[in-house]
Amino acid sequence: MNKTDSKNDLAASSQRIIEHIAELTDWRGKMLAHLRNLILEAAPELTEEWKWETPVWSYNGNVVAAGAFKDHLKLNFFKGASLKDPKKLFNAGLEAKASRGIDIKEGNTLDESALKELVRAAVALDASGKRK
Repeated sequence: MNKTDSKNDLAASSQRIIEHIAELTDWRGKMLAHLRNLILEAAPELTEEWKWETPVWSYNGNVVAAGAFKDHLKLNFFKGASLKDPKKLFNAGLEAKASRGIDIKEGNTLDESALKELVRAAVALDASGKRK
């Protein structure tokens, strides 16, 4: 794959994420757009991808994915079990060996600065190449 193909793939992924957000016509679309902005503000070096029919942000591998479900959104941090979570954002997948999730339901408030810190920590961990 050449650089032009790679740029086209990234642009197509970002466009697919925009379309996905637009398809979510309730609170989930607005919240997913907001989460996307927070993730990219926290770590602009992340690459947006469309994998497994969901938005994924990667750096040196998969960092975080955002899934839309009927009654909630889920942010899944691929190496979340290796991250410190002093603000206790992780509330899903706590028994998993590697990943951790944040389930967000309509009306939930989210500590945005803590989320950005978590994203930055996940990118740093990914950049280090370390596993759990």
